[in-house]
Amino acid sequence: MTPRRTAALMITAAVLLNVAFTGLGSVFDYPDVLKQPAGDVLASFRNSQAAVTTWFLVLALGAALLAPVAVGVGRLSTSRPLRWSVPVGIAAALVQVIGLLRWPLLVPGWAATAAGDDPVAAANARAAFGTANRVLGNLIGETGGYLLTAAWTLLVLAGLGSAFTGRWFVALGSVSAVLVFAGVLSPLDLPLVDTANFAGYILWSVWLIAFAAVLIVRHRRRSTVPVQPAAAGVRS
Repeated sequence: MTPRRTAALMITAAVLLNVAFTGLGSVFDYPDVLKQPAGDVLASFRNSQAAVTTWFLVLALGAALLAPVAVGVGRLSTSRPLRWSVPVGIAAALVQVIGLLRWPLLVPGWAATAAGDDPVAAANARAAFGTANRVLGNLIGETGGYLLTAAWTLLVLAGLGSAFTGRWFVALGSVSAVLVFAGVLSPLDLPLVDTANFAGYILWSVWLIAFAAVLIVRHRRRSTVPVQPAAAGVRS
């Protein structure tokens, strides 16, 4: 995981996450659709199952890339916060992938059963979907993802400091981390929490891309520094 490869993964992750989220919003009204009754959500999923499943897979891939990014960033310094950031970043990727993969792996079966003729089986499918949303979605994927992503960002900032590229880098990362963490309060239905969380992920994507740009620039500067020739030995 060289800095250049880390930068490429950062940009890829940011692009995949935002493109997939936009795609899900257009074909599935995600995440607002989750506020509807389980039966309506499953029906909407079934109506656009191929597209929704594809976008969730793309979203999961974008989230998964945070794991190798965390490994690459952890090699930028030997500071203790940066060492701690590696397992935290991997955990952030893991919980989000677990939460997101319920859609392509579990929801298709529940959606088919809920649309069937057996009312008992349909009710059980809706109940299972609701439980999965609370446990895999809200608790593990969302709350765990918000908490660990914010923690990883702050650990990276603490490990690199403003000397890495300037105070703007620390300020942008810190604000985005706080706003992402605000999503933990989403179950309380407090006003503006979801808006703050959404803005946080937008800023976090900008910070991630800016981080990548800094790594690329630093790599190019190092590669253009001329190598000093070794001093010739003196013959006697």
